[in-house]
Amino acid sequence: MEGIIALVVVSLLAAFCVRWVAIRLRLPMPTRLAVIIVFVLVVLAMYGQHLQN
Repeated sequence: MEGIIALVVVSLLAAFCVRWVAIRLRLPMPTRLAVIIVFVLVVLAMYGQHLQN
């Protein structure tokens, strides 16, 4: 349960950072939900590879 909460908190932080950088560089800003979904998928894929080793 703690891992899921940590994943949610880190994904919200990652979404904030990506949106902040996009604003600073004047790039098209992705939606917060898109960043969270991609971040969670990447973390779960890396965790799955970690379990195989």
